[in-house]
Amino acid sequence: MAKVDEEKINYIMTVLEKIQYGSLNITIHNGEITQVDRSEKHRFRLPEKQFSQSKESASLTALRR
Repeated sequence: MAKVDEEKINYIMTVLEKIQYGSLNITIHNGEITQVDRSEKHRFRLPEKQFSQSKESASLTALRR
């Protein structure tokens, strides 16, 4: 196993500390870290009132057709 570069370890640790929901993919070639991919998810919810109105609007649109 190759010696791991401290700069790469520090980068990985920084990403891990910042990520809330998601994944971290570390690519290794010939025993060396060559790439780090970070994927995060952000989900936004509509307030209940807006969601209900959207459903009603969709129903009215369907009825008009």
